[in-house]
Amino acid sequence: MTLEGKTAVVTGAASGIGKATAFQLARAGARVILADINEQGGAAAEGEAKAAGLKAEFLRLDITDPASIEQFGERALQKGRVDILVNGAGWGKTEAFVQNSPEFWDKVMNINLMGPIRLTRRLLPPMFEAGYGKIVNVASDAGRVGSLGETVYSAAKGGLIAFTKGLAREGARYNVTVNCVCPGPTDTPLFQAVPEKFKEAFVRAIPFRRLGKPEEVAAAIVFFATPASDYVTGQVLSVSGGLTMAG
Repeated sequence: MTLEGKTAVVTGAASGIGKATAFQLARAGARVILADINEQGGAAAEGEAKAAGLKAEFLRLDITDPASIEQFGERALQKGRVDILVNGAGWGKTEAFVQNSPEFWDKVMNINLMGPIRLTRRLLPPMFEAGYGKIVNVASDAGRVGSLGETVYSAAKGGLIAFTKGLAREGARYNVTVNCVCPGPTDTPLFQAVPEKFKEAFVRAIPFRRLGKPEEVAAAIVFFATPASDYVTGQVLSVSGGLTMAG
């Protein structure tokens, strides 16, 4: 299904799920703005996309900084409205809650919840005015069922799921859909930082006995970004190899 003529913003687009999503959207015809704090990775992703004949542009974004979000929003909207927003940036670290510092909490909450909220607010009004928009939030099954060693991360992702449902109700009258994809353990740079014993436990617990691939999660995100999901909003889809099977 073509996305020709549409503009998409994907955060966390320098690597992992975000990059896979950005490339799939671009292959469907969208002009994609690659947003990430990683300038080297973002520039490399832009170069790779353009070499493949895809329409992509990297813009630096620090999702924890309201001033950076404002500046990014201004640049992203210079050529017209954003039709598709994928809040894909995320970060966490496996650590016992009682060992967390307040600074750690702030970073986790800003990257995984407040940053997406602020960016969505910046890009949403033109969608409402146009009567069209697709917002896809990338949460985690940790936000649905909790995750050992990721208590505050689970809280942030649970908040993003609730934000999805609330905004979906507000956006429906403007033909703006808001949905959420919850990846399970996926073979990304973030997951590679998880201690080995946790990696092995995750793989044993997954019915498919393997990690997810970024492209597999991206496929679900892209579904919510295309006209195929025009009558779907406020939904949460787990892509986890059956790990959680949350209701």
